[in-house]
Amino acid sequence: MNYRENYQKWLNDARLSEADRQELLSIKDDEKAIEYRFGGELEFGTAGMRGIIGCGMNMMNVYTVMRATQGLSMYIKTLSQEDQARGVVISYDTRRNSRLFAEKAASVLAKNGIKAYLFDDVHPVPMLSYAVRYLKTIAGIMITASHNPKEYNGYKVYGEDGAQMSPEATAIVVKYIEEIKDYLSVTGGDKSPLIVSVPKAVDDTYIQELTKLTLSKEAVEKCGKDLKLVYTPVHGSGYVPVMRILKTLGINVTVVEEQTVKDTEFSTVKVPNPEFKETLSMGIDLANKINADVVFGTDPDSDRLGVAVKNDKGEFIALSGNQVGILLLDYILTRLKEENALPKNAAVVKSFVSTGMAKAICDDFGVAMFETPVGFKFIGEKIKQWEQDGSHTFVFGFEESCGYLRGTHARDKDAVVASMLCAEMVCYYTYIGKTVWGRLQEIYAKYGFVLDKNISIQYSGLNAMKEMNAVVDALKTEKVERFGTLDVEAVRDYSASVRRDKEGNESHIDIPKCNCVYYELKGGSFICVRPSGTEPKLKIYYSIRAKDEAAAEAELEKCKASVQELLDSVKK
Repeated sequence: MNYRENYQKWLNDARLSEADRQELLSIKDDEKAIEYRFGGELEFGTAGMRGIIGCGMNMMNVYTVMRATQGLSMYIKTLSQEDQARGVVISYDTRRNSRLFAEKAASVLAKNGIKAYLFDDVHPVPMLSYAVRYLKTIAGIMITASHNPKEYNGYKVYGEDGAQMSPEATAIVVKYIEEIKDYLSVTGGDKSPLIVSVPKAVDDTYIQELTKLTLSKEAVEKCGKDLKLVYTPVHGSGYVPVMRILKTLGINVTVVEEQTVKDTEFSTVKVPNPEFKETLSMGIDLANKINADVVFGTDPDSDRLGVAVKNDKGEFIALSGNQVGILLLDYILTRLKEENALPKNAAVVKSFVSTGMAKAICDDFGVAMFETPVGFKFIGEKIKQWEQDGSHTFVFGFEESCGYLRGTHARDKDAVVASMLCAEMVCYYTYIGKTVWGRLQEIYAKYGFVLDKNISIQYSGLNAMKEMNAVVDALKTEKVERFGTLDVEAVRDYSASVRRDKEGNESHIDIPKCNCVYYELKGGSFICVRPSGTEPKLKIYYSIRAKDEAAAEAELEKCKASVQELLDSVKK
């Protein structure tokens, strides 16, 4: 059936709501819009679904949400009676239709005889992950599109360990979803007694778990009440838990009041992504007015934390996710060592696209470091593995995209615990007469300067993912000897789990497969190219080691030119 036939079938279906029918009628003369909505299906991958909100098979709407939940229900019903009885917990953020999608998911689970715990109000990703573990449910569902623009929403599924569902289990769920050809056939039990509220104890015990992870109690007691910290939840779900944990610790916080509103349009920012300084601009303006020390911002589902601190000139600088990652890593290991609490088998986990400086810090502290593909579920898998075999003790995990986790209460990025740690880190350095910016410069001086940048190339249309993957596939066949002035020492093809050095020798990479090409460069630099798994962007990561920032910036420009030349050649 072609996209036009799919369009007409939906349009003529009596089960379609009148509002959806009018929406489809409004595009009757827009062939591209019809093809986009009905020329394919919204892909359910290892990160769940994410797409533009609207009516159609390739869009986020009640029909695609209910179909996905029916597939999940069918999977759960293949498990033991005991597992089925454990139920599923559902959370959601402040995006358009998030509450509606959460309610529809709950109703489908209930119709299938599966208990659904539904949060009464918005709650962030880490609290959903924690709730799965606390309530011992068989799965969890999070309705969010994270940091994407306002037009998007998404659907993420979590396994019983609180991490995003494993690729193996996801493949089974996808098989059941694909068996449902009639999108409008799935119904729910809207007023079922199987739909219950999440107990308030989840919120309270989550905060209690976080307080166990504090590292500088004395510094916080001395400096917390006088700290000038500005926080913005950027209209998202982080407002209540972030404010609660900071106030519990006695840390002074000033909020950007305009951005505490649950605004589905995120009308005060271009995109609700705290990786960008522009997203923190209202917080920085307020910080300058009150002469604050630091600015925090969380995204809509509060799994990412953006941070801005003052440099030695008194200007606010928005730190990159890599910079916050190495600051937290250095702080955590320093404090654990000072307190004689650093486990002998301590381990740190990062995505392989995150800064190469992390290894130097871990080596200095005698701590093992492991790399995973992009996606915090892989960090969650490491935690689970170590809990089972006892080989290592997890102390910290991070990704360059502003995602951090300390503790094992959750198995996904946690901007609430990251906010707590960053706030006490500021208190700690204030207490010993330093600044966060000053400590960052000390780290560079000790381990060598590393410039970490990533560039995104936007794609669009129905075939965006296919086109991006084709570019990465083409790169695997190209022999590259140099980027800028840096020689290529080896190339990692993560889709084949193979590393090839410049002499042609091959070795196996023991890491989950993903479509990604990674170039190891002379001196410890690297360049990596991969398609985003959550949005139509080809992502290029640069980690450039140099004697100082100026030299790194100059080399980065040369490398970017070389990469562009390579991309142009493979696209011909």
